[in-house]
Amino acid sequence: MRGPFFRLLTTTAALKPHTLPRAFSSATAAATATSARPAGAIDPSRLRNVAVIAHVDHGKTTLMDRLLRQCGADIPHERAMDSISLERERGITIASKVTSISWKENELNMVDTPGHADFGGEVELVVGMVEGAILVVDAGEGPLAQTKFVLAKALKYGLRPILLLNKVDRPAVTEERCDEVESLVFDLFANLGASEEQLEFPVLYASAKEGWASSTYTKNPSEDSKNMSSLLDAIIGHVPPPNVNVDEPFQMLVSMMERDSYLGRVLTGRITSGVVRVGDRVHGLRGTDSGIVKMEEGKVVKLMKKKGTSMVSVESAGAGDIVSMAGLSKPAIGHTVANAEVMSALPAVDLDPPTISMNFGVNDSPLAGRDGDHLTGGKIGNRLMEEAETNLAINVIPSMSETYEVQGRGELQLGILIENMRREGFELSVSPPKVMYKMEKNNKLEPVEEVTIEVDEEHVGSVMEALTHRRGVVLEVCPVAGHVGRTRLSLTCPSRGLVGYRSVFSSVTRGTGFMHRAFLTYEKYRGPLSNIRKGVLVSMAQGAVTAHALMSLEARGTLFVNPGMDAYDGMIVGEHSRDTDLDVNPVKTKELNNIRSAGKDENVKLSPPRLMSLEEAIGYVAPDELIEVTPKAIRLRKKFLDANKRRQMRNRSKD
Repeated sequence: MRGPFFRLLTTTAALKPHTLPRAFSSATAAATATSARPAGAIDPSRLRNVAVIAHVDHGKTTLMDRLLRQCGADIPHERAMDSISLERERGITIASKVTSISWKENELNMVDTPGHADFGGEVELVVGMVEGAILVVDAGEGPLAQTKFVLAKALKYGLRPILLLNKVDRPAVTEERCDEVESLVFDLFANLGASEEQLEFPVLYASAKEGWASSTYTKNPSEDSKNMSSLLDAIIGHVPPPNVNVDEPFQMLVSMMERDSYLGRVLTGRITSGVVRVGDRVHGLRGTDSGIVKMEEGKVVKLMKKKGTSMVSVESAGAGDIVSMAGLSKPAIGHTVANAEVMSALPAVDLDPPTISMNFGVNDSPLAGRDGDHLTGGKIGNRLMEEAETNLAINVIPSMSETYEVQGRGELQLGILIENMRREGFELSVSPPKVMYKMEKNNKLEPVEEVTIEVDEEHVGSVMEALTHRRGVVLEVCPVAGHVGRTRLSLTCPSRGLVGYRSVFSSVTRGTGFMHRAFLTYEKYRGPLSNIRKGVLVSMAQGAVTAHALMSLEARGTLFVNPGMDAYDGMIVGEHSRDTDLDVNPVKTKELNNIRSAGKDENVKLSPPRLMSLEEAIGYVAPDELIEVTPKAIRLRKKFLDANKRRQMRNRSKD
């Protein structure tokens, strides 16, 4: 679960006057004189609001570490902005975070965003708070599927990007390769409808790992220029300051929300106009079809910003700045907080629709209640509603019999939610993901994703064959620049065909392949998938799994359990070697008599079982199966535990 304050922001107490670069000398002519501005509110001309956007693993978070260190922040560890435990464990950014740094008497509000398309809602919510973006692209890999995804969001909001070619210190990266990548990025800008102003983006070269950036191509800059000064100067010179007015009444659109055990609801956003002070009377507004609705009135109890990695309280903040406040309990993301006399709401952010849904329900297996603390449908529903309030990319719809349909962007996003819930002590049963279709002019439409794959030449045939069975259409096959024997595939594939394919892909390529995907569009339904999974071995008895029983089951397929694990009637204990399900008895014990000894089983040698992670289980289960999730175990089971009931349902579906 997201911890309190990991997204909050800061300011400096003593601020000096600063003259803008000539390009922006008239951008904030409407700003009030310094004498009219309260202490602590920053002159908008000295502010720069910038998002760092990139594809997964292209170096965003490492870059943020180096920028913080350059500006004097104390970095306790690498990936300092990744404050969620799952982010550090998996090496990916899950939620957007904001911090501020000072550079040459300017205040830079920096937003670190996720690169994975499943967390695209985090990008959509924060790009409205900034005027510029740093587009980080791996100089070796070039722009990939998710580069296009995050860039499209930035261009849509009119941001002025700065292109940073990262990892230029790698041996395979040459100046010619950088020129080629720059041309590819320019073409991407043009294809996405960038304006003339956006197409005039500056290009910098960097090694975030080594901690330097340069305005000219180099692999080894001089010692005195091995820093991030060139990038920070480019931000000041290229990104315009916010065009706001501090004389107007205070208004702020909420873009992030946290819960704190002491302060209650903490709202974060960019101040659109005016000045806010601790103790001011404010209210929350929400736009509806019938007009503006006033939600709650109260006063600002606390104002906060984050400077580097430290939290700082401030007495006031002005237009253009990004700030967090406490004092109201009802406004949420997309709502407006304003002075009591203001009765107009700011326009909310439009989010892309969800593409995948899963059903969350009570765990009703025979092993329920052993591990978890939160077991009831009411507790599960409350937790899901809280998540939907802080993460607008997730929709929660109550269904019958204490189940909830949870809609999201992909199985990774929903998998992170499930993992967080099990770590909080929840037990639940989860259905396999279902694609959300659309109907348009009597045509069935389905979400289609853009996929980029990089594999060794020997694996190209098996990967293309598998994706063809999953209704993928190959667009381009080309060698990878600078990597002999590597091939890059570009293709489109329905989202339903990619569910569960990542683990299969890793197995086929023996861990040497890379696959990146991002939502592209809704297209006409491409037809049913080929049979992409075999049947399963289903337990027909309850008890502890025995080595004696598994010894005879090994020849039937791949096992998912170890001796000593608990099993029950209807639980899946392995994958059958054929396409049909098979009922087996994994708890059968050896008959003992006066000839055979009880210690005979100690000599049984079994192959290691396939123990599935949560993501693998989500991609593996069939429509008639469920995932049993507890704090200590992930089990697969049939939806109907009774074998006779399953047989009846199979016969009914045939009829």
